[in-house]
Amino acid sequence: MKYLVMLCDGMADYPVESLGGKTPLEAAETPCMDRLAKDSEVGLVKTVMDGMKPGSDVANLSVLGYDPKIYYTGRSPLEAGSIGIDMKDTDVSLRCNLVTLSDEPDYEDKTIIDYCAGDISTSDAKILVDYLAEHLNNDEFKLYNGVSYRHCLIWNNGTMDIAPLTPPHDITGKPIKEYVPKNPNASKLYELMKKSYELLKDHPLNKERIAKGLRPANSMWLWGEGKRANLDDFKGKYGVKGSMISAVDLLKGIGKFSNMNVVNVEGATGYIDTNFKGKADAAIKEFENGQDFVYIHVEAPDECGHRNETENKVKSISLIDKLILSPVVEALEKMGDFKVLVTPDHPTPLSLKTHTNDPVPYMIYDSREKKSGTDSYNEKNAASTGIYISEGYSLMKEFLR
Repeated sequence: MKYLVMLCDGMADYPVESLGGKTPLEAAETPCMDRLAKDSEVGLVKTVMDGMKPGSDVANLSVLGYDPKIYYTGRSPLEAGSIGIDMKDTDVSLRCNLVTLSDEPDYEDKTIIDYCAGDISTSDAKILVDYLAEHLNNDEFKLYNGVSYRHCLIWNNGTMDIAPLTPPHDITGKPIKEYVPKNPNASKLYELMKKSYELLKDHPLNKERIAKGLRPANSMWLWGEGKRANLDDFKGKYGVKGSMISAVDLLKGIGKFSNMNVVNVEGATGYIDTNFKGKADAAIKEFENGQDFVYIHVEAPDECGHRNETENKVKSISLIDKLILSPVVEALEKMGDFKVLVTPDHPTPLSLKTHTNDPVPYMIYDSREKKSGTDSYNEKNAASTGIYISEGYSLMKEFLR
């Protein structure tokens, strides 16, 4: 038996006026998803429990069958694990975004223009993070390179009593005065953020980026604090050998901590220019090499939602269906019995440009049996079935049953 999870990050949405009142999922060309939906269990699942932040960390843990109330210790420790950082129990990790801030003289008067500095390349980001590390690293703080705009700060003997720290993608276009760290315990973090702007604003690479019409990565933004993560072994928990395919450190970290085989795909970027075909090829190879379970995570719909890119969000969903899901399902049909779970982790509505904790549409296809299903896979049809899973972490047990 083979099990495929097609996780479309942030795919769920609200009806969009420019799409004729359709959601991006309804507007996208998804013949493979719709074909499977006709014979699938289709419904809604609540992946983010009330009272928890609707992030990809909580939501993906939930989809993978790990109750976030038990296993969640913060976002950044999962990313730190992927980068290869062996955190001590006394460490606190923080996500470090490279962002673009406006140029007002006082730091607090600035606005977040872009939470990802124009989707800065990993190679450009490394130059800037290495430069920051030369000037900011000490016995207490240490910066580590990640992918694109996503990096990590380790705080030796740090404290978790520093909330609230706000994700920059939640406040794009807003003045940062209301969102800079104000907890007295976070004063050192705020000083690092301010120093990073002074170091980066005139960096030669940023001047070069501006000359090319690119956005400068002129500050770091700290958030997503957490302590060392510990997840149960996925095979020990569910009895199947699993693989994780993703471009982002968060999902790679979840895969690492749950002892999955973490697959790196060349050209996987976390955006709409990602190597869709490469992810499909990697998944097929994992199944052919004897893996029972493959989790393909695609970040593109989420990034398009954050940027309010309606056309690209629709396009990203169509590409997932055409270049990943369709060829992998075709390969599975030649291997024998298989099941497919298609779901977002959380909604990232274009109108809000951030995550919500609304239930998301899911479908479970089993090649051995036909369910009544729906004529197509989307939010409206999933709601119409009346099937609702209130505890998202129970979905995986149902899928693998």
